[in-house]
Amino acid sequence: MSSEKVTITVRLVRSFEHRNFKPVVYHDVNVDQSVKEFLNFLQNDILSKPGLPPPYKKYTYDTLKIIHQAHGAKSNDLVVSLDNDEQLMLNEASTLKEAGVAHETELACFKKEDYEKFKKNPVMIW
Repeated sequence: MSSEKVTITVRLVRSFEHRNFKPVVYHDVNVDQSVKEFLNFLQNDILSKPGLPPPYKKYTYDTLKIIHQAHGAKSNDLVVSLDNDEQLMLNEASTLKEAGVAHETELACFKKEDYEKFKKNPVMIW
């Protein structure tokens, strides 16, 4: 049984208020791995990723949320949509495939505490 491999973009969100994020593309991602395994992979990969500024490498990421699916409508939110958390937040116990990750999915990776704080007061700082 061969595992399905996809290409996904992970948007590393450093600050919701300041709209600071860096997109990183990952090829050949196994969608049969758990969300927790992929999050652990991301945390380790970010530390050694060339081209990422130190603030992104030193930040603690603990949550993944689907931003966009291929051939689907995009939201008008510049960083990440604050809606549909129940459907779009990835549960660590499920596999990426079960969570809805497919080829060319775009994910946001962020600190849940910062997301909840921004969701209560969604004000952008320029």
